[in-house]
Amino acid sequence: MAIKRFAAIDVGSFALEMGIYEIGPRAGIRQVNYVRHVIALGKDTYNTGKVSYELVEEMLTVLEDFTDIMKEYKVDAYSAYATSAMREAGNSQIILDQIKVRTGIEVKIISNSEQRFISYKAIAAKDDQFDKIIKGGTAIVDVSFGSMQITLYDKGNIISTQNLSLGVLRIRETIAKISTAREERTAILGELVDNELETYSKLYLKDREVKCMVGIGETILLLFKRLSAISGADSKREFITREDFMRAYDYVLSKTEDELGEALGVDAEFAGVFGPCVLIFSRVFELLGAESIWLPGTLLVDGIAAEYAEDNGLIRLKHNFQEDILEAARNIAKRYRGTNQHMINVEQNAMAIFDATQKFHGLDKRDRLLLRISAIMHNCGKFVSMRAPAACTYDIISASEIIGLSHEERITVARIVRNLEEFSYDEMSMQVAKLTAMLQLANSLDRSHKQKVRDYKFKMNDENELMIITGYPGDMTLEYISFEQHRKFFEEIFGIRPLLIQKKGI
Repeated sequence: MAIKRFAAIDVGSFALEMGIYEIGPRAGIRQVNYVRHVIALGKDTYNTGKVSYELVEEMLTVLEDFTDIMKEYKVDAYSAYATSAMREAGNSQIILDQIKVRTGIEVKIISNSEQRFISYKAIAAKDDQFDKIIKGGTAIVDVSFGSMQITLYDKGNIISTQNLSLGVLRIRETIAKISTAREERTAILGELVDNELETYSKLYLKDREVKCMVGIGETILLLFKRLSAISGADSKREFITREDFMRAYDYVLSKTEDELGEALGVDAEFAGVFGPCVLIFSRVFELLGAESIWLPGTLLVDGIAAEYAEDNGLIRLKHNFQEDILEAARNIAKRYRGTNQHMINVEQNAMAIFDATQKFHGLDKRDRLLLRISAIMHNCGKFVSMRAPAACTYDIISASEIIGLSHEERITVARIVRNLEEFSYDEMSMQVAKLTAMLQLANSLDRSHKQKVRDYKFKMNDENELMIITGYPGDMTLEYISFEQHRKFFEEIFGIRPLLIQKKGI
């Protein structure tokens, strides 16, 4: 297979970045060029709720330059993603249209969970260190300009992931409005960070042991690169001890933004986010009790390239990121007492129905994943209300962070689950209708929640009938009643007649 040239573009909150990569099955992912332009889109968004005309014009000029570079390198494909500044800007759709018209670049605004998920793929694509580290208690601390994500791994599996409003640019803009001395503003910033982290610790950390901390973010990466350059240390070192970090902390907070910018060779605008960055990481060090931090040195553009390479079969990541998505869903369900044998049974039945009817539904592997998540989370709402579980489940899913899913996918899952009890044709796309029909049928096969049957056989016959066969010898009246209630909708959607067949003694 020939090597592909790919361009990854990040329309970030503080900079526009583009990486040009050569990607192939043998060569892996190799960056051949990287360009970056500092532009504080987030400063406008976090202060006024939209991006100003002047910054939009500057952004368009830079992106036009990016298109020229892509033509020069004759790239085969590109992906352009925008993050929190554009997510939260009230005029984002206008800006996206202007970018498309002026530059030809189609920019996709990605959700927070998609953004973090892509960043993790960059680490996994880099080397085998990722899988080795997450076998023990690990916290991935991703501090970006708009927010901060803490994701806990243990024994190779994701335990929890939470987003906190502690982005370095966002909180810098917050305290910049306070007209007090620099030392006092730093103290106020510390209180702000401590309050968020204390709440997080009580809800999600508890007695969990964290052996390793992984630091992600452009600010922390650039800071240690520049500090290494002026101190003569190894610029490629990836593990930073707590003592070395605290020396950097003291160095950054002892200088004004102008002094820091001059010492590190960055403009004062960028130097201004180093203070919030080291303060956040120092508090996390203290919270987790970690003795060192691994800085893998990856950026979002690296993750965009890894995602493209994996999706197009150019590389194979050793880490199973789909399992991370499913594990995140299971952990949310566990929080609301929704994990039990019934959930497992419904998930298995739903997957069997999906696979048996593959030739008839026209859905893809991503739809199969959404169906699995729907099955895993379909019972969460009962923790809140036994009278209105469907509505509560919808609210839980739509408000929860499921790492790796877009906002639209999360709402799709919420709608599928709500249709289990509050069925309506309104606002139902064909995707939602098909996955709802499958989940309804799968749920009906364990209506008693007693897992009477664990050995259903699913197969299509020559008459376009889905035969669901069991040798269970006992009473299945409740399952038959529920099956009949949902059979007609399944038949209407797929043109397939499902049959529940009990062959006692087989």
